[in-house]
Amino acid sequence: MNKEIIKGFKEAKKITKKYAKTFYFASFFLDKNTRRGAYSIYAICRISDNSVDENSFIPKKRLLDIKNKIDLAYSNNPINEDLLLAFRETIVKYNIPKQYFDELISGMELDLTKSRYETFEDLYTYCYKVAGVIGLIMLKIFGYKNQEAAKYAVDLGIAMQLTNILRDIKEDCLRKRIYLPLNELNNFGVYEKDILNSKMNNNLESLLRFQLERAKKYYETSLKGVNLIDNKRAEFVVKLMANMYCAILDDIEKHNFDIFTRRAHTSILDKLTVLLKTFINN
Repeated sequence: MNKEIIKGFKEAKKITKKYAKTFYFASFFLDKNTRRGAYSIYAICRISDNSVDENSFIPKKRLLDIKNKIDLAYSNNPINEDLLLAFRETIVKYNIPKQYFDELISGMELDLTKSRYETFEDLYTYCYKVAGVIGLIMLKIFGYKNQEAAKYAVDLGIAMQLTNILRDIKEDCLRKRIYLPLNELNNFGVYEKDILNSKMNNNLESLLRFQLERAKKYYETSLKGVNLIDNKRAEFVVKLMANMYCAILDDIEKHNFDIFTRRAHTSILDKLTVLLKTFINN
């Protein structure tokens, strides 16, 4: 492995450490090579996500730049960026289909044009593109033989994205985005203006509880297939990530669905507690 690729993996590690504290914490239980691969994938995904969340007129161009870089990584043409070299090393080593990244970019593009989802089926498609395929990508790195593993990997990605949506409702409102399905708002008697104006009421709390329970069901389903992962250290990390993200839902519930005055999170102590429980139950 040449020095440019090594530098690229170090850059990917820095990006992961900065933006994905939960995954970075869990990743220390992976072997060095698996960890490097996971960091390089995360870094590209994070840069893509940042491109569409910027409050400027250039996110579409930046997302196109990322798409072009991914296309370059999958080609035989020379690369002069260290991070992209590390990314190429990973996709070649683990035989990761380009289709997954095409789906990911397609999902990111939705955030440039779409700010509402009529039904959960519509939202599921978005969640699959921006998170479910990441589960499939990581599964390629972790290794599997049983094709059923793919379904469970997608379920975990969906669960984590639904958790992000609940945690980030206020932040998304600042971007005029509401990810909660509009027909479900209607079913629970919740108005868009209630969410946009940070107005909590009993109807909204009931809606949020419904969303939270849905996310938990996806976690439960995903964990049924975690034993299909070949790499046992990676299997433990997947369980740990699922439990840590589920703890965010617990934090939301613990604080009575107060999504407007605080951002749900897990402290270092919370993470260590989840780690201990995951280790005991593993």
